[in-house]
Amino acid sequence: MSNKKFAVLSLSGGMDSSTLLLHLLANDYRVVALSFDYGQKHKVELEKATELVKYLNSNMMWKLPAVKHQIIKIDGLGQLLNSSLVVGGSDVPEGHYAEENMKATVVPNRNKIFSSIIQSVALSVATQYKTECVIAMGIHAGDHAIYPDCRQEFRDIDFEAFKIGNWDSEFVNHYTPYLHTDKFGILQDGEKCCTQLDIDFNEVYKRTNTSYKPYPNGNSDYKSAASVERIEAFIKLGRPDPVQYEDETGEVDWEVARDHVVKILEKYQSLQN
Repeated sequence: MSNKKFAVLSLSGGMDSSTLLLHLLANDYRVVALSFDYGQKHKVELEKATELVKYLNSNMMWKLPAVKHQIIKIDGLGQLLNSSLVVGGSDVPEGHYAEENMKATVVPNRNKIFSSIIQSVALSVATQYKTECVIAMGIHAGDHAIYPDCRQEFRDIDFEAFKIGNWDSEFVNHYTPYLHTDKFGILQDGEKCCTQLDIDFNEVYKRTNTSYKPYPNGNSDYKSAASVERIEAFIKLGRPDPVQYEDETGEVDWEVARDHVVKILEKYQSLQN
């Protein structure tokens, strides 16, 4: 059996999965990264995923094997889904990530759809190279309240079905290092991995998208829940977010986005007390 470490990563193009890509590379995994085009409004995330992989491959080609990146198109699916995240769905809500209205951003059974494809690729890698392969997903504790398919009990049952339904499935395992942390913890790990890999933190994170309401030019909003959570993590880290934010007035500085989120957090905390 090969002693090389392999991982198949679900790479959305967002901050969490992009950080997990850094984490895998820093831990000497050979990575196959899969991104999914399922009719999401924020399709700019796929462009960012592609840009990030190209950046990493060009800057680390002398250190590590190239990341293999594949975008999987699921044509026609978005038209059949009831979610604010897909084209044709209702408006993406604004506010704090933990508010009840954020359930509108759930895409029915999305992680189950993705995991089936990822599992088949991971098993193929394992049998081709006669080695173990992990399925890497950037799900984290902040997802659990709104997205039930990010919870450990779902992952366990889904993986059990995969093991029952496939020969040689014992060579595949899940790897979810952020399951019990939040976006701030993820960002801390990303900062550490950038140092370890000797790559520029800002160059990495400007090639990510967290916004569910990006502008046509690819700039991020700073009012939708996912953006609020991301900005909160950068505030805690004490670093400006390198992505370009925008609102109805045009492009805005980091300080405008930061100050808006500080007010949202203060309001949310007062309601909790």
